[in-house]
Amino acid sequence: MPGILTRGRRFGLEDEKTPVAVIDIGSNSIRLVVYEGPQRTPTPVFNEKVICGLARGLNRSGLLSAEGVELALASVTRFRALTDAMAVDRVDVVATAAVRDAENGPQFVESVRDRCNFDVRVLSGEEEARLSAMGVLSGIPDARGLMGDLGGGSVELVRINKGEAGVYDTLPLGPLRLSDMADGNVSKARKIIDKKLETISWLGKAKGQRFFPVGGAWRALARVHMAQSDYPLHIIHQYTLTAADAVEFARFVAKLSPNTLRKIPGVARQRVDGVPYAAYLMQRLVEETKVAAVAFSAYGLREGCLYDRLPEKLRKVDPLLSSCWREAGRMGRATADGEALFDWMTPVFPNECERHRRLRLASCHLADIGWSEHPDYRGEMVFERILRHPSVGTDHPGRVFMAVSVASRHAVLDKRMVRRKAGTLLGREAMSDARAIGLAMRLGYTLSGGVISLLQTAHLHRSKDRITLSLPQRADILVGDVVQRRLMSLAKALECEAEIDYYRRDDEEVASGATV
Repeated sequence: MPGILTRGRRFGLEDEKTPVAVIDIGSNSIRLVVYEGPQRTPTPVFNEKVICGLARGLNRSGLLSAEGVELALASVTRFRALTDAMAVDRVDVVATAAVRDAENGPQFVESVRDRCNFDVRVLSGEEEARLSAMGVLSGIPDARGLMGDLGGGSVELVRINKGEAGVYDTLPLGPLRLSDMADGNVSKARKIIDKKLETISWLGKAKGQRFFPVGGAWRALARVHMAQSDYPLHIIHQYTLTAADAVEFARFVAKLSPNTLRKIPGVARQRVDGVPYAAYLMQRLVEETKVAAVAFSAYGLREGCLYDRLPEKLRKVDPLLSSCWREAGRMGRATADGEALFDWMTPVFPNECERHRRLRLASCHLADIGWSEHPDYRGEMVFERILRHPSVGTDHPGRVFMAVSVASRHAVLDKRMVRRKAGTLLGREAMSDARAIGLAMRLGYTLSGGVISLLQTAHLHRSKDRITLSLPQRADILVGDVVQRRLMSLAKALECEAEIDYYRRDDEEVASGATV
């Protein structure tokens, strides 16, 4: 896991507002994504996809689809106009398997250059695999196991471990290409998949780790599973299934007819024909690798292109903390300071695990984002905003943990609301920890009036079963009934007694004490 982000300006994060874009010319679709800037956690400000089917018929003819080329050129021309109007500073245009393998790929690249003045970077199989893996690692830095990026023409399989992309293979098993090779025969397609996978000797190295699927067809599978299981959080990134559940579900979907798939929520009309192939490929990969779980990634090739350009110091920044720091800058007040709030309350949590420590810092960054909401609705509004925020770097239980923490800073949470919006994603003990963090935040904001710098002279201590708030002698004016009640609530949540002490400013010697 990257080092903790302590001060955003140390990394130059505040200056990266010039838009950048990636145009991904794939075998099935072409997508333009414009990002706010070349940031550690890039924020999309525009996203458009066009299904072109460049690889349709490629296996038989060796050529890009004529109809697909026409639609692709029209789409890229539109993207040129949009990026010019948006004053995009840099546009990376990359093409993958279809353009790489087609005889008329070079002519297509030349046409894009002549018509749109874009230089297309045709990625080799190795480059495509590496950049896709980099994208996954940018969003899930501690990912270990196997990354698979399934496009319309190929699948890139990469071993990832300790933040690095390792051995890889690229196979022509994208749904469009596979359908052509099998003449639309599903049984024949399965035999082709099995035969191709037999050629990869290193798949077993991911045993007991995780498989990280990337790509539209596999995201469609995740959406179907969410709908079928009534999952409360409709966010693909780090949606996780056990290996057994993934295999069982993939077997089920692989046998469904196109007519049946069209009736299932979550499957786009353009994905229907390819989903059974994608399902069977996932099933076989999970079975062959013997991974413990499947964790879907919303980050892939496009994010990998951006991440690859970042300086090394920015790559090491924690993506979750980076995105929360930015959100605080957008939504919080100027007097907020997540790092200072985190440091102030740290003595209250002496036995905190590293996971909760990190989530607490992220929550402290977000502690003030609900300040402008109506007081009666702040808790619920903040809970929902954090739960569904497009941040990366944590799993779904982590999202719920942060949502509970920050919402508890504003209000006593309705357990029925939490259950309705987040199901049972967060266990009872973690829920209690998250609530205690929220109560500590609430005490800090009440005591300081939101001017977090005032907490520099107000110290929290914990000694066994007692929590002490130490203040300068003349600061007793800041301690009213509300502050005392907030301190008592925090102490009760941590099963402690509460006490307020006053010290002299010159040597901070304790002068008097009062039990709340």
